[in-house]
Amino acid sequence: MPATAAETTAESPWPLRVLSQKLKTYIDRAPFAWVEGQVIELNRRANVTYLTLRDTDAEVSFSVAVLGRVLDQLPVPLERGARVVTQLKADFWMKTGRLSMQTRDIRPVGLGDLLARIERLRHALGAEGLFAPDRKLSLPRLPHRIGLITGRDSDAKKDVLRNAALRWPAVQFEIREVAVQGVTAVAQVSAALRELDEHPDVDVIVIARGGGSLEDLLPFSNEDLVRAVSGARTPVVSAIGHEADRPILDDVADLRASTPTDAAKRIVPDVTEELQRIVHARQVLDRAVRSLLHRETDRLATLRSRPVMARPEGMITARAEDVERLRHRTRRATEIAVHRATDRIAHLRAQMRSLSPQNTLDRGYAVVQLADGTVVRSSAQTRPEDPVRIRVAAGEIAARVFAVKEPDDRPVGEPSTPSSPGDPDE
Repeated sequence: MPATAAETTAESPWPLRVLSQKLKTYIDRAPFAWVEGQVIELNRRANVTYLTLRDTDAEVSFSVAVLGRVLDQLPVPLERGARVVTQLKADFWMKTGRLSMQTRDIRPVGLGDLLARIERLRHALGAEGLFAPDRKLSLPRLPHRIGLITGRDSDAKKDVLRNAALRWPAVQFEIREVAVQGVTAVAQVSAALRELDEHPDVDVIVIARGGGSLEDLLPFSNEDLVRAVSGARTPVVSAIGHEADRPILDDVADLRASTPTDAAKRIVPDVTEELQRIVHARQVLDRAVRSLLHRETDRLATLRSRPVMARPEGMITARAEDVERLRHRTRRATEIAVHRATDRIAHLRAQMRSLSPQNTLDRGYAVVQLADGTVVRSSAQTRPEDPVRIRVAAGEIAARVFAVKEPDDRPVGEPSTPSSPGDPDE
């Protein structure tokens, strides 16, 4: 007989009892495990109670057998819908091939335990930085299309649609109706979030749900859903429950609205307020334009009232007068300079004339020159019969030297001896 299941063949199979024994042996080696679930069915039979436990976030369930003494130890009777943690061990029944779960301890999960678990998860995610302000995305001023994730025909859906339409009648929605509580809530909300996040026309996503108990709102503190919202590329608005409700989704969302109605007021502007702002802006702009026109008009009037603008030719006239005045001053200055120069020339001419030989000639003196033009200053320069020219005040006289008298050495001013009568030079 083959030792292992891998060694079996069609020609050498195991008897069914061998497979059953090996499964029994393998399952019996499995230890007890603590698990959490929700009681959805409860059937009491003598000393044994049969429960159906379902996962709180998925469609997975197990049948569990609980001894009566285990349930008798509970402080309050166990009921359907209760959330419990139980210590389970698998048990395989060889004759029928059935697998059942045996429990030796079961404990209800109270509100305090749930709150403590939520707070531990909140702190852990906060330490990762999922709630950091720099991760928050800004909401568009006027979204073209709003993605809405809400319950089927719920009051939260009606509140968001009605209040958003009242504030902005042209608003458009892309609605996804999903389960907002129960075991399928996390999966359906996450799937709707991914779908709307990939939608090219959706500018903002609203996750809305009305109020409820802590157990009803637990899906919105689920770690998988929280991480899906943190990774969304589209801004997400959380509108879960009432003001006092605070699931973890509120911390990771880009905007937390206290109620679905508050979400509608915060994702779209009020058309009446916007129209009033437009009117006010137009009034402010109109006043600014009018003020600018008045200011520039006054400035133009001031410029036009200036003499240079009122009489532009005045500047040319004034400059023409200045030019004429300068010309007159230049002419007078020139005339005065000419007169002064003329007087100076006359004075210099008079000085020259007073020093001129001609002036001496005019007083009756004469200048004797030799034939070569040399002026005779001493009688020793001539000899008898030398031709000479005698220049008088008016004209010249040609003459010839008949005799020469040597110059005497008597002092200047001493009278000379008169020549005898008949002397040739007298």
